[in-house]
Amino acid sequence: MTEISRPVYAVIGSGYMGGGIAQVLALSGADVRIADVEIAIAQGNRDRLIAEAEQFTADGLFPADAAAVIAERVTAATIEDAVAGASFIEEAVPEKIEIKHATLRRISDAAAPDAIIGSNTSTILIGKLAEAVSHPERFLGVHFSNPAPFIPGVELIPHAGTDAAVIPVVEQIVAATGKETARVKDATGFVLNRLQYALFHEATQLVEEGVATPEDIDTIVRTTFGFRLPFFGPFAIADMAGLDVYAFCYASLQTEFPERFATPQILEDLVAAGKFGTKSGGGFLDVPAERTPELIAYRNKAYVAMKKLVDELGPAPIHPAAESR
Repeated sequence: MTEISRPVYAVIGSGYMGGGIAQVLALSGADVRIADVEIAIAQGNRDRLIAEAEQFTADGLFPADAAAVIAERVTAATIEDAVAGASFIEEAVPEKIEIKHATLRRISDAAAPDAIIGSNTSTILIGKLAEAVSHPERFLGVHFSNPAPFIPGVELIPHAGTDAAVIPVVEQIVAATGKETARVKDATGFVLNRLQYALFHEATQLVEEGVATPEDIDTIVRTTFGFRLPFFGPFAIADMAGLDVYAFCYASLQTEFPERFATPQILEDLVAAGKFGTKSGGGFLDVPAERTPELIAYRNKAYVAMKKLVDELGPAPIHPAAESR
């Protein structure tokens, strides 16, 4: 019987993020070499990944054979040995540009010239990191989120010199792990952190102004608009609410915060054109009006299912357990 060869990938930086990425790549069908500043660290992290997989299986989060698959497919190596012959290499070292530059130079020197190199950076411009990469046309951001085995979204960030042909190849690699990709331009904070930190900034403002406590703000976020976010992004939510309603709300917020909540020009333009969202058959996403009943039915079913899941899981163990009386 002819043995089917598996693709060979490398993950440089075998800590919490890099290790999680290595796990999902291995479970997707690839042989994965992990490396770190010392091979002993990579070897220790390989043992941790196998032990984690056993626990994840026991918790019903990984397939029954996950630990055995990871033990077979994940190996520890030096950086040079890890990247030699690998077709895809993911850099996941600490978020300091000097460390990433030094690591990317080592990767570039040892990797095949056509090997695709991704960076898991969450904050550093890809164009700046590309300065340390030979053949930078094969380099882009491939940003997994924490915890990598369980968060399904991945940002793909090409820089100005990335070869467009590289992107669909990486999309296929990520899709094989069961995750979903979105293409993002190389801009400070990309998309994920621009949005995440905008929300966090406004939340801290509310605490500082004495409007609500951190606990109550968290409750509001997770039980109201945050409850919608697993199913709909901000534009779908706005389209369903009505863009004219959003414009009115912006006007109300501006009575107290005229600059902080200035109405976005793109919203003003859509409302002026009579595009109010799903109720008018056109908005940010141009959902046809005839699909509105189907969309609303999906929305309602999704929210009921989410509430059942939340009830089944119970509250997150954030606060100290209540003392028994």
